[in-house]
Amino acid sequence: MSVIMSIMLFFSSIKPAETLPSLIQKGKASFYSKKFNGRKTAYGERVSADALEGAHRSFPLNTLVEVTNLDNQRTVIVRINDRGPFAKGRVIDLTHAAARALGMISKGVANVSLRVIGKSQSVAFAPAPSAFSAPVAFQPLLEPVL
Repeated sequence: MSVIMSIMLFFSSIKPAETLPSLIQKGKASFYSKKFNGRKTAYGERVSADALEGAHRSFPLNTLVEVTNLDNQRTVIVRINDRGPFAKGRVIDLTHAAARALGMISKGVANVSLRVIGKSQSVAFAPAPSAFSAPVAFQPLLEPVL
């Protein structure tokens, strides 16, 4: 019984990756093929080639990761929204926009370092109103200031 309690105490003291900011991992990164654009991720979101997002095997959903291309020192921050990569030897899959920002499009694979910087809040964005537009009901009340 004491062995089971010891094991339970040991595993309860391990912190998940989301609470370990500045966790660093090195390895190879690849990026999604354009055929995956619009397909669902493991979390049910749609893959967008224009978003700065990525797939990691163990980081939780919405983890923000700073990815640095070790060949040219270019850096991008991506949000984890998928599981993967499933190719052997890869640590992260990136969207096309993130790969372009890192300058790895022509090679296809790059040596990178990953650093966890925090957790993103999932927010639904509404279109921002223009500073010069007013609802139709208030337009007759608006007069220029001289």
